[in-house]
Amino acid sequence: MAKIEKYCAPGVYDPPGYSQGIKVTGAQTILFLAGQVAYDRDGSVKHRGDFKGQSREVFAAVKALVEAGGGSLDNVVKINTYVTDARYRPEFRAVREEFFGAKGPASTMVEVRALAHPDYLIEVEAIAVI
Repeated sequence: MAKIEKYCAPGVYDPPGYSQGIKVTGAQTILFLAGQVAYDRDGSVKHRGDFKGQSREVFAAVKALVEAGGGSLDNVVKINTYVTDARYRPEFRAVREEFFGAKGPASTMVEVRALAHPDYLIEVEAIAVI
């Protein structure tokens, strides 16, 4: 089983909302998850206009994919998040904390002009080690 340690280097700001670095030793499996969006059961957009609803749906999909790969959200070491408006950052942090706790995985957020469908507000890709 992989040993996953969150860390920060001396002199580098260590924010309360995510980890600057993740050290993985003894990994047997690495999962690379494609960008997840808020799909409804028929493939249409779920939670139109509701950023928090879409965020919860996205993280639920990440959780399901990691669990199907033999891990848990504790195995997620990196997420890349794409949002259509950076002003969603406080809501994103609150939802991310619901799933990962106060000190989640290494994380990057980028504002983009648009996602694959005009009603998607967020997309998250993840890497997990097991």
